[in-house]
Amino acid sequence: MTLKVGVVGVGNIGSIHAGVYKQNPKVELVAVCDIIKAKADAAAEKFGARAFYSVREMLDSGIQLDAVSVATKGEENGGEHFAPTMELLEAGIPVLGEKPISNRIDEGEKMVALAESRKIPYAVNLNHRFTPAAVRAKEWVDSGRLGKLHMINFRMWINNPAESSPWFHLRALHPHSFDVIRYFVGDVKRVAAFMMKGEGRSIWSNTQILLEFENGAIGNLVGSYDAGKSYGLERCEVVGSQGRFVLEDACEQLSFYPRHSIETESYSYLGGMRAFNETFKSRIDAWVDQLAAGAAYNEISASGRDALKVQKIIEAAIKSFETGQIIEL
Repeated sequence: MTLKVGVVGVGNIGSIHAGVYKQNPKVELVAVCDIIKAKADAAAEKFGARAFYSVREMLDSGIQLDAVSVATKGEENGGEHFAPTMELLEAGIPVLGEKPISNRIDEGEKMVALAESRKIPYAVNLNHRFTPAAVRAKEWVDSGRLGKLHMINFRMWINNPAESSPWFHLRALHPHSFDVIRYFVGDVKRVAAFMMKGEGRSIWSNTQILLEFENGAIGNLVGSYDAGKSYGLERCEVVGSQGRFVLEDACEQLSFYPRHSIETESYSYLGGMRAFNETFKSRIDAWVDQLAAGAAYNEISASGRDALKVQKIIEAAIKSFETGQIIEL
């Protein structure tokens, strides 16, 4: 079965989606859509697809669409996801959206509710969990190799000088962080947050967030938009009663440290994945594989509901900082 797929929003990230779809043997990329005509036309020529200038025009054309990526952007990188996603879901078309699901919780709730009420697969590009190294680490957690989970220490920082809303750093970057945190440790129960503005900044560009999980584990997130290129993107350490693992930069290095032994187990570039940019392929291919296999709406990995849960953690962190209180989810 070949899936006929479209991409809405063909800027930098949307073009990455289109390129991955173009390489997938289970997919025929049939449509690209952007409200900026020149972008849509350029993408159509590059990827050999038909150009559209609105979702409504694309839907009214009668073109067959088995799935669509929504890679629009907007305020805090999530302000323009709602309208096209709702149009596509109303038409019964499975959607893979970009993160964050939305920068507004009420919009995220409406998108998830519509998808679930119509039983339509709806996923979000939370790509860090789909790397071979992350999948291997999750197998260790699920098999009990770490024992009872005690804590997670997670760091994500990049150099992003952009100045947007006060909460741009939180809402745009850390859906990735909290999805990985939930993937390994589970749902968050309580949140306490501290933030600061970097030198010359008008936004809260640095954060420390404390977490308590439903299963009793504890953890923290260190996040920044003020890190240099040499600092590394991401570090995840999960600690249990029988051992711990450390995952570096989403995919590059994975090590296991038993609690009662000095022996260690280390992997570099599992599955041949070398860098973060390659994670788009692993995530989008997983989405295609699930659709091709007929996965039900409630079986989709990194679903819209997962994405909504991480945005609620972010909003709880913002509320904690604003009020000086520990916030219960």
